[in-house]
Amino acid sequence: MARATKKQALGRGLSALLKDPENDIRSVSDKNADKVVGNIVELDLEAISVNPFQPRSNFNDEALKELAASIKELGLIQPITVRKMDFNQYQLVSGERRYRASRLIGLNTIPAYIRIANDQETLEMALVENIQRQDLDPIEIALSYQRLIEDIELTQEKLSERIGKKRSTITNYLRLLRLDPIIQTGMRDGFISMGHGRALVNIENKSDQLDLYEKILANQWSVRETEKAVRNFHQHGSTPKTLQKTSTPTPAFFRESGQEIKEYLNTDVEVKASEDGKGALRIPFRTKEEFRRIKKLITGD
Repeated sequence: MARATKKQALGRGLSALLKDPENDIRSVSDKNADKVVGNIVELDLEAISVNPFQPRSNFNDEALKELAASIKELGLIQPITVRKMDFNQYQLVSGERRYRASRLIGLNTIPAYIRIANDQETLEMALVENIQRQDLDPIEIALSYQRLIEDIELTQEKLSERIGKKRSTITNYLRLLRLDPIIQTGMRDGFISMGHGRALVNIENKSDQLDLYEKILANQWSVRETEKAVRNFHQHGSTPKTLQKTSTPTPAFFRESGQEIKEYLNTDVEVKASEDGKGALRIPFRTKEEFRRIKKLITGD
């Protein structure tokens, strides 16, 4: 949650900057423009108008209410994008459903990405640079891909060429945005991995996704176990409460050797192995100091 708090604080600071008439930003060459492009800014909803050329004119009321309820509970996961028109006046580029749902629940502000008159190339560079960062979670990467496709008007093929990623990789990330917002939040907070998300997205109905998501957390299912549960859902129309696990006993040699390693390292050691000698050795640790102690025993350094 620290990441979200930091971004919100940054957004409020930029919001105050944009309300300063002495430093109105109209071009990427203006002072402080670099602080706006590519960052999230908290904007007053009253300062935003809808795009009169928005191709979508019909919005499903029930779906809008569901989105509004989700935003009220979890906040807005994906900011909208606006174009700066005049001093403290903006026009929607993308995210009208999110904008309408936010108004529906009475929010005063909304997180937004701001486009300014000649920022096409600057925005693209900022987004691509953002994607190259190492600390992004899968949902942040997916949202960056989606922004490049929607705001820069790139096809997945062109995006693949620009960022040097396979088109299938981009598609896999974008599919994660079909997950229920609660599951997206769980992935961002590290409760499940991208592998779990890729399995869950094969279930279309979001309530069924959530049902399985709760079981993943309760049972600590691996990605393979999740994939098995999804297959079971498609075959039987429901997800099992538990999965029957098949395991083969670890040969005596490995069990005895594992016990010796456990005593030597003075910590829990898990050994899994088959008769043909293939397996894995798991050595858990709880603190950095314990890791260093184990490392010194193993390497001598």
